[in-house]
Amino acid sequence: MPLQQASQPLYHRVYREIAKGIESGVLHPGDRLPSERALCEQLGVSRATVRRAVEQLTADGLVEARGRGSFVRGDAVSEPPNTLMSLSEVARARGLAPTSTVLRAEVRAATIDEADAFSIAPGADLFELERVRMLDGLPISLDHNRVPARLLPDAAAIDFTSASLYDALDAAGHGPVRADYDLEARAAAPPEAELLGLAPDAPVLCATTVALGDEGRVVDLGRTVYRADRYRFQATLMRRAHRYGGRQ
Repeated sequence: MPLQQASQPLYHRVYREIAKGIESGVLHPGDRLPSERALCEQLGVSRATVRRAVEQLTADGLVEARGRGSFVRGDAVSEPPNTLMSLSEVARARGLAPTSTVLRAEVRAATIDEADAFSIAPGADLFELERVRMLDGLPISLDHNRVPARLLPDAAAIDFTSASLYDALDAAGHGPVRADYDLEARAAAPPEAELLGLAPDAPVLCATTVALGDEGRVVDLGRTVYRADRYRFQATLMRRAHRYGGRQ
């Protein structure tokens, strides 16, 4: 709807039109805004007016610039510092609904490297699970997990579109109690970007997890690719005391 007859400054009217789309849910966190040209044609204003409105939306934290486009910002999910929690547990604590699209859920033979990591025989049954994880219907991560099948013998009967892998391991008596966690930032690969609804080469956080049970044996090898705009990693860092020349 053209805004030329509006009494308020045009850029403010464009701002409000976009903000209303975000507030009403027409535009979701992570959605890319229409191009400047499309907004100009839709609202009947100049590019300078659209640009000023988007700049103000960015300054107010409603959108963010990524690459050659502007995207609706979303609240980043974070885990409590130094606490091992599944995404489902984090989501429930925040009042969000966790769901998944299952890309792969199958039992296959363990490779030599996997067998060594799990202390099982090469060729032993291994359950492999790949999912797109979502919170309130919005994609947040790609999860890839591998678990010895003997630890989760009924894995094939579990509906992982809604079930938590860690909850299932807990119920089977093999829940993880600690994990080694490695995190790196990089650009999303094309298949990852498509599944997560990201622009090509958008930033992601890639986490590798080696989860251990209460007997100190590995129960899960995990790899998670998070949308960088929807996940925040927290940690408590302690400075070690150093002694130089006999003095602390």
